[in-house]
Amino acid sequence: MPALSTGAGNEPGLYELLAVLPSQLQPHVQSPEDRSFLSNMFGEKSLHSLVKIHEKLQCYEDSSPAPVLQTAETLASDLAEELQNKTLTGDIKELIKLLSKPHIKSLLSVHDIVAQKSYDPELPPLPDDLDDEEDSVKIIRLVKNKEPLGATIKKAAHRGRLIHVGDELREVNGIPVDGKKPEEIILILSQSQGAITFKIVPGIKEEPPIKDPKMFVRALFDYEPAEDKAIPCKEAGMSFQRGDILQVMSQDDVTWWQARHHSDTNPRAGLIPSRHFQERRLALRRPPATLPPPQKISSRRSLGLRRSFRLSRRDKKTNKSMYECKKSDQYDTADVPTYEEVASYRRQHGARHRLVVLVGPTGVGLNELKRKLLISDPQHFGVTVPHTTRPKRNQETDGVEYHFISKHLFETDIHNNKFIEYGEYKGNYYGTSLDSVRSVLSKNKVCLLDVQPHTIKHLRTAEFKPIVVFVKPPPIDRLRETRKNAKVISGRDDKTSTKAFTEEDFQEMISNAKIMENQYGHLFEKVIVNDDLTAASSELKMALKKVETDTHWVPISWTHS
Repeated sequence: MPALSTGAGNEPGLYELLAVLPSQLQPHVQSPEDRSFLSNMFGEKSLHSLVKIHEKLQCYEDSSPAPVLQTAETLASDLAEELQNKTLTGDIKELIKLLSKPHIKSLLSVHDIVAQKSYDPELPPLPDDLDDEEDSVKIIRLVKNKEPLGATIKKAAHRGRLIHVGDELREVNGIPVDGKKPEEIILILSQSQGAITFKIVPGIKEEPPIKDPKMFVRALFDYEPAEDKAIPCKEAGMSFQRGDILQVMSQDDVTWWQARHHSDTNPRAGLIPSRHFQERRLALRRPPATLPPPQKISSRRSLGLRRSFRLSRRDKKTNKSMYECKKSDQYDTADVPTYEEVASYRRQHGARHRLVVLVGPTGVGLNELKRKLLISDPQHFGVTVPHTTRPKRNQETDGVEYHFISKHLFETDIHNNKFIEYGEYKGNYYGTSLDSVRSVLSKNKVCLLDVQPHTIKHLRTAEFKPIVVFVKPPPIDRLRETRKNAKVISGRDDKTSTKAFTEEDFQEMISNAKIMENQYGHLFEKVIVNDDLTAASSELKMALKKVETDTHWVPISWTHS
């Protein structure tokens, strides 16, 4: 293989070095596979060609060549025109045809640009038929480059203040666009090359409106633009996770908002799906798995605590009464988790405490967590006293174990939506009322309340400002280990009737926890894994302390009451 030496003096050139390199490396390579790899790599034809081109360019650069002339394109044009007046022999026809080819013209044009070192685009002259009034029309010329045209126009609008909101576009490259649809105008722009001329009539200048404060929202779903087939530009999208606080910078587009993370120091905004667009997309998807409606109610209690109206498996099989609670069909159909507008809130000294709502599957330990908090500080924490229509027993005191009321009054309160949860067991009503929550809060105590997750939405009001804590079980292996000696109350009014956890109980606990988190997770402000009761209790108490002292994001409607 002949070697070209273009190096300075007697130094070998790059191509020559490449040619001899495999033989020079041969003694140092032991493996046949490695020798074969090196031989194939350095013998690749494309690599040799690139090196040759590199050396040729280096040679020309070292010799500093100067152009013979700087107007090759004009000379070729003049020559073609001159040849048209000659007798058209075969050679002349071939030369005229050659000079008229687009790629030859482009080559000569590039030659002249490089020779003249004039790399700025030359704009066409302004039209002669302009209105005499300076402000009556604006002619704006933009040069298409590698950037999307939209970005170029946006730069012109922001940097040069050439285009303003309210301006009317009349012509593009001399083509009237009055009455044309945006799609038709985009087609004209996409087909345009080089400089693009816009004729614009300035809009009527008005006093700029007072800007509203930017909107803050809590994301109620996870979003990754790289996985979104609908986003127009994945690189311009912004990812976020459920619970993130976003600052919405622009809602001008009905489909794609511009937003940034509130905690992010980077001021750059990214695209996120608008609330309307995301609601529409979610509505078209199949609904996720939902929890079965809880059956009947539970009246078991321990140390003055009442479990929310849940049932053991035995109760579900032996009683046909159904669980009930306040319903809102309109809310249910509109409850599509997208974004929730929020505002910062901090509890003022002396104000009522926020309601603490605990949610979790049966057996996860909600009652035990409440008991731990009550014992730790009975003057600061409190629980509700439920209502019932069953007769008071000798050892019971009205207003301590239960509020004992008549069936007629209970049904009247049901009709007036005074209960958070209620149900019927063996012909008697049991329920937790809104007034019982108010009673605890009025004593300047933190009210601890555990409910079924679908009742959360009825408590999320400016009056209660609830913080919702989801208590989830640890992995099933850890459940078996920590609950192997635990008991659950299996009777209705006999709290001495207990049973051990079964494998079926563990499986159901894990399954229901996943469904709760999938279906209602956007409402949870705190998630605690009850792996160890003491550790979970300490974590909950610390979280509730921060609720009382720190600033938090809450639904904006709670701050307007």
